[in-house]
Amino acid sequence: MKKLALRIEQNWYKSAWYNLWLLPLWLLVALFTFLKRRFFLMSSQKNYPVPVVVVGNITVGGTGKTPLITYLVEQSRQLGLTPGVISRGYGGKSHCYPLSLTPKTTVSESGDEPYLLYHRLGCPVVVDPNRRQAAEKAIEQGVNIIFSDDGMQHYALARDAEILVVDGKRRFGNGWLLPIGPLREPVSRQQSVDLILVNGSDFTVQASALINAKTGTELPLEHLSNLEVDAVCGIGNPQRFEQTLQGLGAITNLHAFADHHAFTIEDFAFSTINKMLVMTEKDWVKCQSFAEDHWWYLKVDAVLEDASQDKVITLLNELSNKGQKNG
Repeated sequence: MKKLALRIEQNWYKSAWYNLWLLPLWLLVALFTFLKRRFFLMSSQKNYPVPVVVVGNITVGGTGKTPLITYLVEQSRQLGLTPGVISRGYGGKSHCYPLSLTPKTTVSESGDEPYLLYHRLGCPVVVDPNRRQAAEKAIEQGVNIIFSDDGMQHYALARDAEILVVDGKRRFGNGWLLPIGPLREPVSRQQSVDLILVNGSDFTVQASALINAKTGTELPLEHLSNLEVDAVCGIGNPQRFEQTLQGLGAITNLHAFADHHAFTIEDFAFSTINKMLVMTEKDWVKCQSFAEDHWWYLKVDAVLEDASQDKVITLLNELSNKGQKNG
């Protein structure tokens, strides 16, 4: 089954003919997608006293949302706003929801991305599969702008703005909805969002530090030049991480796991002390308790082009009036 699933996924970025045998399932997905959007657009949604910005995509797989949300939170702070982040907490399981992250919250409770954002940004982060409840909890904590990590298709959550993040290389694959293609919604969905940011042109995700996974010691990125490393990641697009390392001069041996993989020490049986292992920051948060001395992680940041930065600031300024009224 895993091999079949992998083949289907690989075909998303080829001609749709390779997956056309999945047409009966595609018809069901297409009907459900249409009815779901139509139902929520026709129903009343609860509006919030603060602006809600959904940062998401319409494809399966990673597009660079997490570093972009980091950038948006930092930019909103510069505008005098008090930001918070909400997430469904994929990969985590809490005994109760909504879950407001604290220094004692474990990654197994919150999921990897919320945990990373909380410790990286120090702002309120609330996890709940029901994003409406997460938003209400965040407002209780005094935030006056909310960024939803993903949730483009979570129509029960009222939103003031949508930022669509697109993978500049894979784009929309063969342009078909799941399971024939990688789309969660039709390509036409991009016409209804407030801002489109393409990873690779409007912004890039750039490495900013090489940090020891056990001690927190930093090394200059130049240390990777001509160095053979084991590259480990459990993200939606592992090739992007490999290419980032190769762009820094590293000679990579990629060990790719499923997105949001729950790592255990057994997953690293291949690792030897005489060869540096480099993982993503998102994966490192799940490996802190058993990290070895020769394990490192790559810290990354979103760097926007001037024109895209101007568009983001303009959008945040437009939303700030509503947010500051609650501040």
